[in-house]
Amino acid sequence: MAEEVDNVSETPKSNFVLKTPKGTKDYDPRQMAVREHVLKTIVECFKRHGAQTIDTPVMELKETLTGKYGEDSKLIFDLADQGGEQLSLRYDLTVPFARYLAMNKITNMRRYHIAKVYRRDNPAMTRGRFREFYQCDIDMAGQYDPMIPDAECAKIVSEILEDLGLGEYVIKVNHRKILDGILAVCGVPAEKVRSISSAVDKLDKVPWEDVKTEMVKEKGLDPSAADMIGHYVRRSGGKQLVEELLEDEKLCGNATAKQGLEDMVLLLKYCELFGISDKVSFDLSLARGLDYYTGPIFETVLKGYTHDPASQEESVSVGSVSGGGRYDTLVGMFDPNEKPVPCVGVSIGVERIFSIMEMKAFAGSKIRTTETEVYVISAQKDLVEERMKLCALLWGAGIKAEHSYKKNPKPLDQFQYCETMSIPLAVVIGTSEIEQSVVKLRDIKTRKEREVPRENLVTEIRTELATPVD
Repeated sequence: MAEEVDNVSETPKSNFVLKTPKGTKDYDPRQMAVREHVLKTIVECFKRHGAQTIDTPVMELKETLTGKYGEDSKLIFDLADQGGEQLSLRYDLTVPFARYLAMNKITNMRRYHIAKVYRRDNPAMTRGRFREFYQCDIDMAGQYDPMIPDAECAKIVSEILEDLGLGEYVIKVNHRKILDGILAVCGVPAEKVRSISSAVDKLDKVPWEDVKTEMVKEKGLDPSAADMIGHYVRRSGGKQLVEELLEDEKLCGNATAKQGLEDMVLLLKYCELFGISDKVSFDLSLARGLDYYTGPIFETVLKGYTHDPASQEESVSVGSVSGGGRYDTLVGMFDPNEKPVPCVGVSIGVERIFSIMEMKAFAGSKIRTTETEVYVISAQKDLVEERMKLCALLWGAGIKAEHSYKKNPKPLDQFQYCETMSIPLAVVIGTSEIEQSVVKLRDIKTRKEREVPRENLVTEIRTELATPVD
C-alpha cells in the first residue's frame, strides 16, 4: 500500500496572504505593451550607436559586489549559503560587466545590457523605487581619447528621451576629480571624502542647511570646511562656470581639480557638437555615491508641469531617469595584475519612465496588448479546420494571425473581438468562399470588405498592412 503523503504546507491556508513580495509588482498586458515599446525604443538607440548585448547571472559571488558601492553597499541583497558559495543578487549591471571584461580579458567593447537588478531598499512604489526593477545600460570600454565616448553617453540619453517624447529634461554633468579637488582644497580629510561626497549628492533633494548639518554633526566635518564646500557645490551653469573655476587659483592649485576642469571644457564642447548643449548643465552638487566613479558623472532629471493652480512654480522635477559616469579602475579590481580597462557608461532608469509613459498612454487612446494583424473568422458552423488551414498559411508567411478556439463561434462575437483588440484586418470564410477558393478581406475600422482569391491572400494582406491609415 502506498505511503500516505504528508501535507507540504504547515501554515493554515486561512492565514496565507496572496501578494507579491515587498517592493515588487505584477504587470498587466496594457502595462507590458507600454514597457515593451519603451524597451524597444531604448534598444534601437543603443544599436544605432554600435552596441552589442551580453547577459550575466542574476546572482554574483558576494565578494564580487562588496566594496564597490560605498554607503549603498548595505542595500545589496545577500542570499543564504548555497553549496559553499556566499552569493548576492546583482545590485546593478556595471559591476557584473566589469567582472565579465576581466574574466574574458576583454579590453575594448561597446555593450548594452537590459535586465533586472535588486536592492534591499525600503520601497516607495509611488516614487518608482522598487526592490526588483529593470536597468538599461550602455557602456564603452577601451582606451580612447578624452571625453569622446563620455559625450556620446549624454547624446544617447538625449536621443532616448526625445524618441519617447518625455518633454523637458536636463542632463546634469560633473566630474569626480573636480569634486575631489574641491573637497581637498576645503580641508576634507581623505578618509571622509566619499562620505562627504554622499552628503553633497543629496542637495537635489534637501536644502543646503540639512546637508551641512549632516556633514558637521553626523560626519564630524569642521563647520568652516563645510561652508567652503557650500560656496562651490551650490553652483551650476555651463562653459562660463568652467572658465570661472579655471581662474580660481586656489582650486586650480589642486592638480586633480584642474584636470577635471580641463576634461569638462572638452566634454561641454563635444556636447555642443552633438547638438545637446542646451540640455546639459554643469552641476557641482552632482556627486553620485558609488565608489567606482573616477571621472565625469551624469544624471538626467525630467521636468513636469505642475497641475496645482495655486502653485507659483512653472515646473516641478519628477525625478532622475538616468545616471552614470566614468569608472577607469573598476575592471582592474578583478584582474590579478590590476590591469586597468577605462570605461564609461550610462544607465536608463526605466521604471520611472514606464510610470510616466503608462500615465500618458492610459489617458489617451486604447492600448493594443497584442500585435495580431489578421483575425480569421468563420461565418458558419463546422469550419474550424478551414480556419486552422488559413492560420497555418498566414503564420507560414510571417503574418501575425489568430482565430477563435471555439469550434463554432458566433460571427458577431468574432467581429467584436477584432474591434476590442484593435486588430486591423479580418479574413472571413463561409462555405461559398471555400467552394470558390476565395476569402473576404475586411478592414475592421471601416468595415469595408472585398473578395480576394485565396492564392493572392498573403500579397493582398501585406499590401493592406503597408498602406498608411488615414
